[in-house]
Amino acid sequence: MLKHKFIEALVAEDVGRGDLFARISEAKEVEAYIIAKSDGLFGGKEYIDVLAKIYNLQLEWCVEDGEHFDKGEKLLLVSGDSKTLLSLERSILDIALHASSIATLTGDFVKILAPYDVKLLDTRKTRPLLREFEKYAVRCGGGINHRMGLDDCLMLKDTHLKTIDNLKEFMQEVRQKIPFTSKVEIECEDLAGVKEAMEAGADIVMCDNMSNAQIREVVAYRNSNFPHILLEASGNVGLDTIEAIAKTGVDAISSGSLIHQANWIDLSMKIVG
Repeated sequence: MLKHKFIEALVAEDVGRGDLFARISEAKEVEAYIIAKSDGLFGGKEYIDVLAKIYNLQLEWCVEDGEHFDKGEKLLLVSGDSKTLLSLERSILDIALHASSIATLTGDFVKILAPYDVKLLDTRKTRPLLREFEKYAVRCGGGINHRMGLDDCLMLKDTHLKTIDNLKEFMQEVRQKIPFTSKVEIECEDLAGVKEAMEAGADIVMCDNMSNAQIREVVAYRNSNFPHILLEASGNVGLDTIEAIAKTGVDAISSGSLIHQANWIDLSMKIVG
């Protein structure tokens, strides 16, 4: 249902009160295809399938979500009423471009992490009203979603901690009031903060903007004292730094850049004939 509403809003934004070309043209059955003009990983199929169902377009897929494609490769064949197809051309392409671009960058990170037992996570740094879509695109690229919002995991960041007088007492209250299945993650900037968070009962500890040497200290402390607690590293994560972070022994690495640093790849639609 959420995808359905998303598609309707996306199309309404572009079509407005009606496509002017559709007003003056004659309807005919046409075929078109999307072609890749650069290499990448594909994303967007789940959403384009919903769009096609709503607007009665027929699709023949040449690629699945998460699959690699090469420049010059046909990704999708589309057929249907010409007025409908031409009105929806940009909507279809924008879905594929946006999702595939995020998936492609995420895939680059995933390749680097392949030799290591560490998970790649996204963040809540998503464009307004596009969180579900952009996090879906991360999954297409092989990444794993961090929390979707404030309601599925309690994360205590530095700003929250400034308002808490006694973390251990606060955590006792937390366990009585949040859902039994919800985890608590505490953001820490140094080993002292890590020790306090672990002793207070955190499920996950985030090493926020720590050096790799500091993270290794945290990993050693965790392994010796609280082996059940998960460790996440975040901050200054890029393609050039993520492997060194993975070598520290953390369980997961999160990066907002998977989404906000993704550069759009090049796709286009062509009418057959």
